Amino acid sequence: MNQIYMDHAATTPVRPEVLEAMLPFFGSEYGNPSSVYGWGRRARQALDQARDKVSEILGAEASEIIFTSGGSEGANLAIKGAAWAYQKKGRHIVTSAVEHHAVLDSVLWLKKQGFEVTIVPVDEEGMVSPAEVEKALRPDTTLVTIMHANNEVGTIQPIREISEIVRNHGALFHTDAVQTAGVLDIDVKELGVDMLSLSAHKLYGPKGVGALYVRKGVRLDPLIHGGAQEKRRRAGTENTAGIVGLAKALELAHVDREEENARLIRLRDRLLEGLQKIPHTKVNGSLVQRLPNNVNVCFQYIEGESMLLNLDLRGIAASSGSACTSGSLDPSHVLLAMGLSHEIAHGSLRLTLGRDNTESDIDFVLQEIPVIVERLRAMSPLYQR
Repeated sequence: MNQIYMDHAATTPVRPEVLEAMLPFFGSEYGNPSSVYGWGRRARQALDQARDKVSEILGAEASEIIFTSGGSEGANLAIKGAAWAYQKKGRHIVTSAVEHHAVLDSVLWLKKQGFEVTIVPVDEEGMVSPAEVEKALRPDTTLVTIMHANNEVGTIQPIREISEIVRNHGALFHTDAVQTAGVLDIDVKELGVDMLSLSAHKLYGPKGVGALYVRKGVRLDPLIHGGAQEKRRRAGTENTAGIVGLAKALELAHVDREEENARLIRLRDRLLEGLQKIPHTKVNGSLVQRLPNNVNVCFQYIEGESMLLNLDLRGIAASSGSACTSGSLDPSHVLLAMGLSHEIAHGSLRLTLGRDNTESDIDFVLQEIPVIVERLRAMSPLYQR
């Protein structure tokens, strides 16, 4: 039976070159980067080289990079750290209705601590309007956090335009670039952001490691205390192997980006075209400002969970939305924010393509999905009506 993985927005396999770069730090080069003897110095050198590589790709300085445990920690540190550090200036935060829960839950936690939060709406494509962000700004706004591209529907946000508005207002701007690192240009100066968070396992690197760019001069209160690592911004012995893997994965993705994006767009558009031939199918997200690998559709009159189980039986791995909410029976907050009804949002399917997907994979998926949809609709009382 075919085994086809189409959930690269959830995680990706580690590239062989990345694993090879990491292996010495699981074995002979096991030193603590804070130690002064040879093992420690070699680990520190590897850490410094990784920081240089990440900062180079982001258009930043090495001192502006904080290594974290991943995208969720990076978002938490950026949002909570900046909110606490600048609370004397103001206690108002702006975000959007379609953010990843690492962002939304962070700002809602701050709301419980006495901060005020404005959540700006999106249009039917999941796009944040710069004008809506500008309207939400107040004299006491200290932080705005808007994702670079949505992890569920793939809509790419107008970050450059938003960042200019936020900068002119005098607030800080953070963007969650977990889905765009290695896929889009994430030069922090071009984007105009003060903070940017990313995660290695979304770009063929290891799980459990990420990076947060923090512009020089921006203050953060640390979340983790207990050591002087990362210039006292994130205590704890550094994950040397993971950090080396992150830098290598980002470097490889940066080199391959244009060629791989062109290939993925061809596959994505072929898949979208085929799925739209199924009656009562709605494509979610922007068809123009869209991630190269993202396909998100709703099949009316069926449950997304049933679709996923049937796809799994045919060897196809997909999802109905964010992997971080896969245990929830609620429909996607992203689709609801875009104006979809609960009934339609329950029938969502996300297929996200990657390096190993081929045209034959697309053909097989387009062969199987119509059959599954027809079978599930035959059992649906809503469809019968």
